[in-house]
Amino acid sequence: MLLPLLRSRPLLLHRAARLSSPRTRLLLRRDALPLPLARSPAVRMAASSGSGASSPAPAPPAAVVHKSKIKFCPACGSPTKLAIPDGDEKMRAVCSSCGRVHYENPKMVVGCLVEHDNKVLLCRRKIEPAYGLWTLPAGYLEVGESTAEGASRETLEEACADVEIISPFAQLDIPLIGQSYIIFRARLKTSNFSPGPESLECALFALDDIPFDSLAFSSIIVTLRMYTEDVKSGSIKFHYCTINKRLGASPSDLRSFDIDNHIAV
Repeated sequence: MLLPLLRSRPLLLHRAARLSSPRTRLLLRRDALPLPLARSPAVRMAASSGSGASSPAPAPPAAVVHKSKIKFCPACGSPTKLAIPDGDEKMRAVCSSCGRVHYENPKMVVGCLVEHDNKVLLCRRKIEPAYGLWTLPAGYLEVGESTAEGASRETLEEACADVEIISPFAQLDIPLIGQSYIIFRARLKTSNFSPGPESLECALFALDDIPFDSLAFSSIIVTLRMYTEDVKSGSIKFHYCTINKRLGASPSDLRSFDIDNHIAV
Protein backbone atom coordinates (compact mmCIF):
# COMPACT_ATOMS: atom_id res chain seq x y z
CA MET A 1 0.00 0.00 0.00
CA LEU A 2 1.43 3.37 -1.01
CA LEU A 3 1.64 6.38 1.25
CA PRO A 4 -1.52 8.58 1.11
CA LEU A 5 0.16 11.50 -0.65
CA LEU A 6 1.33 9.49 -3.66
CA ARG A 7 -0.34 9.68 -7.04
CA SER A 8 -1.31 6.49 -8.78
CA ARG A 9 0.13 7.84 -12.04
CA PRO A 10 3.58 6.31 -12.84
CA LEU A 11 6.66 8.43 -12.25
CA LEU A 12 7.82 8.53 -15.82
CA LEU A 13 4.57 9.85 -17.30
CA HIS A 14 5.38 13.40 -16.31
CA ARG A 15 7.56 15.52 -18.58
CA ALA A 16 10.54 15.88 -16.30
CA ALA A 17 11.52 15.94 -12.64
CA ARG A 18 12.70 19.42 -11.73
CA LEU A 19 16.02 20.24 -10.15
CA SER A 20 14.64 23.09 -8.03
CA SER A 21 14.74 23.06 -4.24
CA PRO A 22 13.45 21.24 -2.24
CA ARG A 23 14.62 18.14 -4.08
CA THR A 24 12.33 15.24 -4.83
CA ARG A 25 14.06 12.06 -3.75
CA LEU A 26 12.81 8.92 -5.41
CA LEU A 27 13.31 5.85 -3.26
CA LEU A 28 13.79 2.73 -5.32
CA ARG A 29 12.66 -0.26 -3.33
CA ARG A 30 12.37 -3.94 -4.14
CA ASP A 31 8.54 -3.70 -4.09
CA ALA A 32 8.17 -0.26 -5.70
CA LEU A 33 7.43 -0.99 -9.38
CA PRO A 34 6.02 1.13 -10.95
CA LEU A 35 7.46 4.15 -9.18
CA PRO A 36 4.81 6.73 -8.28
CA LEU A 37 5.06 10.52 -8.45
CA ALA A 38 4.71 12.55 -5.27
CA ARG A 39 2.21 15.43 -5.36
CA SER A 40 4.59 17.78 -3.62
CA PRO A 41 8.35 18.07 -4.23
CA ALA A 42 8.81 17.91 -0.48
CA VAL A 43 7.21 14.46 -0.18
CA ARG A 44 9.65 11.57 -0.28
CA MET A 45 8.45 8.35 -1.77
CA ALA A 46 8.55 4.92 -0.24
CA ALA A 47 6.67 1.65 -0.50
CA SER A 48 5.04 -0.09 2.42
CA SER A 49 5.90 -3.56 3.58
CA GLY A 50 3.62 -6.50 3.07
CA SER A 51 2.14 -5.99 6.53
CA GLY A 52 0.81 -2.54 5.58
CA ALA A 53 3.12 -0.60 7.89
CA SER A 54 5.07 2.20 6.25
CA SER A 55 8.83 1.84 6.11
CA PRO A 56 10.70 4.91 7.37
CA ALA A 57 12.48 6.88 4.68
CA PRO A 58 16.25 6.44 4.97
CA ALA A 59 18.36 9.42 5.96
CA PRO A 60 20.28 11.23 3.20
CA PRO A 61 23.76 9.81 2.63
CA ALA A 62 26.45 11.41 4.74
CA ALA A 63 29.00 13.57 3.00
CA VAL A 64 32.08 11.52 2.14
CA VAL A 65 35.57 12.95 1.89
CA HIS A 66 37.41 11.06 -0.82
CA LYS A 67 40.88 9.85 0.11
CA SER A 68 43.23 9.30 -2.76
CA LYS A 69 44.48 5.77 -3.37
CA ILE A 70 47.56 7.01 -5.21
CA LYS A 71 50.39 6.10 -2.83
CA PHE A 72 53.34 6.64 -5.18
CA CYS A 73 53.99 9.25 -7.85
CA PRO A 74 53.46 7.78 -11.36
CA ALA A 75 56.06 10.25 -12.65
CA CYS A 76 59.03 9.65 -10.34
CA GLY A 77 57.98 6.82 -8.01
CA SER A 78 58.32 8.81 -4.78
CA PRO A 79 55.68 8.48 -2.04
CA THR A 80 52.76 10.88 -2.18
CA LYS A 81 51.16 12.82 0.64
CA LEU A 82 47.64 14.15 1.02
CA ALA A 83 47.53 17.92 0.81
CA ILE A 84 45.37 20.75 -0.50
CA PRO A 85 47.32 22.38 -3.37
CA ASP A 86 47.39 26.16 -3.69
CA GLY A 87 44.22 27.41 -5.32
CA ASP A 88 42.41 24.12 -4.67
CA GLU A 89 39.89 23.16 -2.01
CA LYS A 90 40.19 19.38 -1.93
CA MET A 91 42.77 16.94 -0.64
CA ARG A 92 44.94 15.58 -3.44
CA ALA A 93 47.78 13.13 -3.77
CA VAL A 94 50.89 15.32 -4.02
CA CYS A 95 54.33 13.88 -4.75
CA SER A 96 56.66 14.40 -1.78
CA SER A 97 59.62 14.73 -4.16
CA CYS A 98 58.69 16.43 -7.43
CA GLY A 99 55.55 18.13 -6.12
CA ARG A 100 53.34 16.91 -8.94
CA VAL A 101 49.61 16.87 -8.10
CA HIS A 102 47.74 13.71 -9.12
CA TYR A 103 43.99 13.90 -9.72
CA GLU A 104 41.53 11.01 -9.66
CA ASN A 105 38.54 11.23 -11.97
CA PRO A 106 35.29 9.21 -12.16
CA LYS A 107 35.19 6.16 -14.42
CA MET A 108 32.79 5.87 -17.33
CA VAL A 109 30.75 2.66 -17.59
CA VAL A 110 28.90 1.95 -20.84
CA GLY A 111 26.45 -0.75 -21.80
CA CYS A 112 23.48 -1.82 -23.87
CA LEU A 113 19.84 -2.46 -23.14
CA VAL A 114 19.29 -4.93 -25.97
CA GLU A 115 15.70 -5.27 -27.21
CA HIS A 116 14.51 -8.34 -29.12
CA ASP A 117 10.96 -9.64 -29.60
CA ASN A 118 9.66 -7.42 -26.78
CA LYS A 119 12.28 -8.83 -24.44
CA VAL A 120 15.60 -7.60 -23.03
CA LEU A 121 18.94 -9.40 -22.98
CA LEU A 122 20.52 -10.03 -19.57
CA CYS A 123 23.77 -11.75 -18.58
CA ARG A 124 24.39 -13.67 -15.33
CA ARG A 125 27.77 -12.67 -13.95
CA LYS A 126 30.61 -15.19 -13.74
CA ILE A 127 32.91 -12.78 -11.89
CA GLU A 128 32.87 -10.71 -8.73
CA PRO A 129 31.40 -8.43 -7.64
CA ALA A 130 27.83 -9.77 -7.72
CA TYR A 131 28.77 -13.25 -8.96
CA GLY A 132 25.69 -15.16 -10.14
CA LEU A 133 23.43 -12.12 -10.41
CA TRP A 134 21.89 -10.71 -13.58
CA THR A 135 23.00 -7.55 -15.34
CA LEU A 136 22.89 -5.70 -18.62
CA PRO A 137 26.07 -6.20 -20.68
CA ALA A 138 28.24 -3.25 -19.62
CA GLY A 139 31.76 -2.34 -18.58
CA TYR A 140 34.42 0.35 -18.46
CA LEU A 141 34.97 2.57 -21.46
CA GLU A 142 38.39 2.13 -23.06
CA VAL A 143 40.67 4.93 -24.24
CA GLY A 144 40.28 5.46 -27.97
CA GLU A 145 36.63 4.43 -28.33
CA SER A 146 33.36 6.32 -28.23
CA THR A 147 30.71 5.50 -25.64
CA ALA A 148 28.59 3.78 -28.31
CA GLU A 149 31.59 1.75 -29.50
CA GLY A 150 32.40 0.75 -25.94
CA ALA A 151 28.82 -0.30 -25.23
CA SER A 152 28.75 -2.44 -28.38
CA ARG A 153 32.13 -4.00 -27.51
CA GLU A 154 31.03 -4.88 -23.98
CA THR A 155 27.88 -6.51 -25.34
CA LEU A 156 29.93 -8.56 -27.78
CA GLU A 157 32.36 -9.59 -25.02
CA GLU A 158 29.77 -10.50 -22.38
CA ALA A 159 26.96 -11.89 -24.53
CA CYS A 160 28.68 -12.66 -27.87
CA ALA A 161 25.96 -10.49 -29.38
CA ASP A 162 26.52 -8.22 -32.37
CA VAL A 163 24.24 -5.22 -31.87
CA GLU A 164 23.14 -2.03 -33.57
CA ILE A 165 22.85 1.04 -31.35
CA ILE A 166 19.40 2.64 -31.53
CA SER A 167 19.65 5.60 -29.15
CA PRO A 168 20.99 6.65 -25.74
CA PHE A 169 18.57 5.67 -22.98
CA ALA A 170 20.03 6.74 -19.63
CA GLN A 171 22.90 8.52 -17.93
CA LEU A 172 23.29 7.58 -14.27
CA ASP A 173 25.82 9.28 -12.00
CA ILE A 174 26.99 7.50 -8.83
CA PRO A 175 29.18 10.05 -7.01
CA LEU A 176 30.03 7.90 -3.97
CA ILE A 177 31.91 5.30 -6.03
CA GLY A 178 33.08 7.67 -8.78
CA GLN A 179 31.18 6.12 -11.68
CA SER A 180 28.99 7.49 -14.45
CA TYR A 181 26.91 5.10 -16.57
CA ILE A 182 25.70 5.63 -20.13
CA ILE A 183 23.24 2.97 -21.29
CA PHE A 184 22.16 2.68 -24.92
CA ARG A 185 19.12 1.01 -26.41
CA ALA A 186 20.25 -1.51 -29.01
CA ARG A 187 18.92 -4.30 -31.21
CA LEU A 188 20.44 -7.64 -32.22
CA LYS A 189 21.80 -7.75 -35.77
CA THR A 190 21.24 -11.51 -35.68
CA SER A 191 19.38 -13.68 -33.19
CA ASN A 192 22.63 -15.27 -31.99
CA PHE A 193 24.01 -14.73 -28.49
CA SER A 194 25.82 -16.84 -25.93
CA PRO A 195 27.76 -16.37 -22.66
CA GLY A 196 31.14 -14.69 -22.95
CA PRO A 197 34.07 -15.38 -20.58
CA GLU A 198 32.57 -13.15 -17.85
CA SER A 199 29.03 -14.59 -18.04
CA LEU A 200 27.52 -17.82 -16.72
CA GLU A 201 24.56 -17.56 -19.06
CA CYS A 202 22.62 -15.09 -21.19
CA ALA A 203 18.86 -14.96 -21.69
CA LEU A 204 16.04 -12.82 -23.07
CA PHE A 205 13.46 -11.74 -20.49
CA ALA A 206 9.95 -10.41 -21.01
CA LEU A 207 9.44 -7.23 -18.98
CA ASP A 208 7.21 -8.97 -16.44
CA ASP A 209 9.82 -11.69 -15.97
CA ILE A 210 12.86 -9.50 -15.29
CA PRO A 211 14.47 -10.90 -12.08
CA PHE A 212 14.52 -7.65 -10.09
CA ASP A 213 15.35 -9.56 -6.89
CA SER A 214 18.48 -10.98 -8.55
CA LEU A 215 19.95 -7.96 -10.36
CA ALA A 216 23.59 -7.13 -9.80
CA PHE A 217 23.85 -3.35 -9.41
CA SER A 218 21.84 -0.29 -8.48
CA SER A 219 22.45 1.20 -11.93
CA ILE A 220 20.92 -1.85 -13.60
CA ILE A 221 17.91 -1.83 -11.27
CA VAL A 222 17.26 1.84 -11.98
CA THR A 223 17.70 1.45 -15.74
CA LEU A 224 15.36 -1.53 -16.02
CA ARG A 225 12.69 0.04 -13.80
CA MET A 226 12.71 3.17 -15.93
CA TYR A 227 12.64 1.18 -19.17
CA THR A 228 9.80 -1.04 -17.96
CA GLU A 229 7.67 1.97 -17.06
CA ASP A 230 8.45 3.69 -20.35
CA VAL A 231 7.43 0.67 -22.43
CA LYS A 232 4.22 0.19 -20.47
CA SER A 233 3.38 3.89 -20.82
CA GLY A 234 3.96 3.74 -24.57
CA SER A 235 6.66 6.43 -24.57
CA ILE A 236 10.37 5.65 -24.27
CA LYS A 237 12.34 8.64 -23.03
CA PHE A 238 15.93 9.58 -22.23
CA HIS A 239 16.64 9.58 -18.50
CA TYR A 240 19.16 11.25 -16.22
CA CYS A 241 19.47 10.80 -12.47
CA THR A 242 21.94 10.67 -9.60
CA ILE A 243 22.14 7.43 -7.62
CA ASN A 244 22.96 7.96 -3.95
CA LYS A 245 24.50 4.80 -2.56
CA ARG A 246 24.88 4.28 1.16
CA LEU A 247 28.41 4.06 2.46
CA GLY A 248 29.56 0.49 2.94
CA ALA A 249 26.63 -1.14 1.12
CA SER A 250 27.32 -4.03 -1.23
CA PRO A 251 26.85 -3.44 -4.98
CA SER A 252 23.84 -5.78 -5.13
CA ASP A 253 21.99 -4.50 -2.03
CA LEU A 254 18.58 -3.54 -3.44
CA ARG A 255 17.83 -1.27 -0.46
CA SER A 256 21.16 0.55 -0.36
CA PHE A 257 20.37 3.54 -2.56
CA ASP A 258 17.90 6.16 -3.66
CA ILE A 259 17.85 8.53 -6.60
CA ASP A 260 17.79 12.31 -6.98
CA ASN A 261 17.38 14.81 -9.80
CA HIS A 262 15.52 12.49 -12.13
CA ILE A 263 14.89 14.00 -15.57
CA ALA A 264 12.93 12.19 -18.30
CA VAL A 265 12.68 13.86 -21.70
